[in-house]
Amino acid sequence: MKQVLTVDDSASVRQMVSFTLRNAGYGVTEAADGRQGLEKARLEKFDLVITDLNMPQMDGIEMIKGMRKLPAYAFAPILMLTTESQPEKKDEGRKAGATGWIVKPFQAEQLIAVVQKLVR
Repeated sequence: MKQVLTVDDSASVRQMVSFTLRNAGYGVTEAADGRQGLEKARLEKFDLVITDLNMPQMDGIEMIKGMRKLPAYAFAPILMLTTESQPEKKDEGRKAGATGWIVKPFQAEQLIAVVQKLVR
């Protein structure tokens, strides 16, 4: 079973992502902010990371930069799932190492389709 780490400071968003992915057959681990997400990534290898951008403690961009320094995550797919849709934010995400970008609110089918593309 492919393992996904979902990082978001909103419990309801984490629950929606987890519910959607578990129903599609993925294992899901949750983290409430970037610092917690990075900690969990150091302890376990995930096939995909889905992260919010704006979070307390450590935002998604900083977390991605930290993950890209870990050998296990140098090329792992990392998806931004955020309310931000400005081109400059997307560009900042890409430069940090984000693989893709989904704007909230998301459709379950859309999320699953993107996850299936990124996790083979």
